[in-house]
Amino acid sequence: MKQEYQDLVLQACGASSLQVGAKIQTLWSGYGEIVRLHLEGCERPSVVVKHVQFPEDTQHPGGWNTDRSHTRKVRSYQVETHWYQNYSTNQKCRIPVCLAAFSHGDEMLIVLEDLDVGGYDQRRTSVKDGEIKACLSWLAHFHGLFLGVAPDGLWPVGTYWHLETRPDELEAMDDAKLKAAAADIDRILSDCRFKTLVHGDAKLANFCFSRSSRDVAAVDFQYVGGGCGMKDIVYFLGSCMEEKECEQRVPGLVDFYFTELKLAVKTDVDFGALEKEWREMFAFAWTDFHRFLLGWMPGHWKINRYSKQLTREVLGKLKL
Repeated sequence: MKQEYQDLVLQACGASSLQVGAKIQTLWSGYGEIVRLHLEGCERPSVVVKHVQFPEDTQHPGGWNTDRSHTRKVRSYQVETHWYQNYSTNQKCRIPVCLAAFSHGDEMLIVLEDLDVGGYDQRRTSVKDGEIKACLSWLAHFHGLFLGVAPDGLWPVGTYWHLETRPDELEAMDDAKLKAAAADIDRILSDCRFKTLVHGDAKLANFCFSRSSRDVAAVDFQYVGGGCGMKDIVYFLGSCMEEKECEQRVPGLVDFYFTELKLAVKTDVDFGALEKEWREMFAFAWTDFHRFLLGWMPGHWKINRYSKQLTREVLGKLKL
């Protein structure tokens, strides 16, 4: 990390010195890295820095190395920076505090609170019922908090698979019926009466757990934007359960989400109408992500019997 960036971090945190620690992860397609910095001379022992460096030659794991893909990623980091600088949540939907953000040429830095220090030092690759519910509760309170809030400075329509930003993947699809229905499915989701802000990439890997697993915080807000809350729910459930689990457990978990959502929304909201609409959107939201996967990576493990069944139901409603 350049000395000038280290100096900016020191100034933002009021620290006297820092030591660059371990790399937490490399950003998608080689767009930089997330590192932990150890501080001295201030109240924070460490911070986490998301250091974005736009590469000259992109290396996408799926081969989607296009100007459109690059432009989308650049925009996603601009959105994330705006999110951290201009939006805040509460303890029920905890996010890291943004301490500073800088942009210079083809590099960007976001200096964030170290959630490990804040008590969210656990990561999960598989989850039990209680941990799934902790994440669903986070999403419910996030959606409730931002219900009716305009996505100013964010993606007009959140999620990284939004149809308008994925024409190449749509063109690559073999499923002619779903391809023909894609625009209608997107329109139905976008025309929802009840809109909120969606996280946009609410997979298990983006949740940090407390030691007890009862509390979670979320990170990675590159694709936060407007939309129907069901988009986050279907994506999260699909990220941590395989088809048999989905068939058995999804109905009860969706019920739990709506119980939590009711606690989170303001009393002047017609919650009955909200729940009715979003439950109707569940299959449409799942099918929307299924559409993206079929074009992006047709051999992906999430393309399973459960997803195909929901897609058939949606196509049946559209009479396709």
